[in-house]
Amino acid sequence: MTVQNHVFANAADAEGPLDVVPVAGRIGAEIRGVRLSGDLDRATVEAIRTALHRHKVIFFRNQGHLDDVGQEAFAELLGEPLAHPTVPVAEGSRFLLELDTKEGIAASAWHTDITFLPNYPAASILRAITIPAAGGDTLWANAATAYETLSAPLKAIVENLRAVHTNAYDYAASRPEATAEEIKRHREIFASTVYETEHPVVRVHPVTGEKVLLLGNFVKGFVGFNRDDFARLFGILQDHATRHENTVRWRWAPGDVAIWDNRATQHRAIADFGAQRRTLRRATIAGDVAVGADGQPSRVLKPEPAPVQQAA
Repeated sequence: MTVQNHVFANAADAEGPLDVVPVAGRIGAEIRGVRLSGDLDRATVEAIRTALHRHKVIFFRNQGHLDDVGQEAFAELLGEPLAHPTVPVAEGSRFLLELDTKEGIAASAWHTDITFLPNYPAASILRAITIPAAGGDTLWANAATAYETLSAPLKAIVENLRAVHTNAYDYAASRPEATAEEIKRHREIFASTVYETEHPVVRVHPVTGEKVLLLGNFVKGFVGFNRDDFARLFGILQDHATRHENTVRWRWAPGDVAIWDNRATQHRAIADFGAQRRTLRRATIAGDVAVGADGQPSRVLKPEPAPVQQAA
C-alpha cells in the first residue's frame, strides 16, 4: 500500500466502505457505524487498518459495550499485542496498560509509545472509561507531514541523523509539577530496567512508504552532537512537528476508542483537570524494527545484547 500524503490530504476516501468523517485538516478521522469487537469480519478489519494508515489516528464513539476482554480480542485482530516492558498490566487483563490519574499523568509530554525499544508498537488502541467533566483531552501530531513540511536544508540535516531513545529520561525536568512520589514511582517502575535504542530520525513507514520524523520525549541525544547542539536542533524539529496546524485534538467521552498509527504520530494528554478522575486502558500492537531513509535499521544499546556463543 502506498499513500500519497500531501499537506492537506486528510480527506475521506469516497470509495471506501466505512463512514469516515475527517476531524482536522492534516490528521484524524472519526469512523461511524462500526461496533468494535473480536468478532469483526476480515473486510471491516482491513478497512479500519487502511483508514488508520490514511488518517494516522481514528476515533470511534459509543463503544461502551467493550470491556477488557473485548478490547483485547479486538486488538488481536489488528496484530500481535505487546505488553509494556516495565509497567505491570491492568488488573484482570492479559496485556492492557491502565492510564489512571491516581498514578499521575505520565503522558503529558509529546511522545511516541515505547520508542526505547527497537520494534516499538505499530499501533495503540485507547479506550476511555472514566473521563473528567472538563479537560483531559488528547492531542496527536502527524509525523509524516512533519517531515514533508520541513525546509530543504533541514531535510538534508536530518536525513541520516540518528537519535538515542531511552525510558530513563529526566522525568522531573519534563514534568516540573510532579510530586516526589510520582518521581519515585517513575524510577522504580517505568525505568526499573533501562532501555536504550538508537533510531533513525527519519524513518520510512513500512506500509505507506512515507518518510516520518521519529522524535518525542524519549529522545535523549543525537549521535555525534554535544548536549547543547542537540537541545537546539531537537527543539527546532520537535516544535515544527507539533505545530497546531499539524495536530488534532480529541475531547473524550466514556466509551470512546482511539486507534493511532504509532509509527506515524506523536501524542500527549493535556493535564488540565486537577483532581478529577481520568481512566483509560491501552492495548499496543507490536511493530517492526525501524529502518531509516538511508536503509540502516535501529539498533539496541541497552540492555546490551547477549554475546553470540561460538560453536566448540
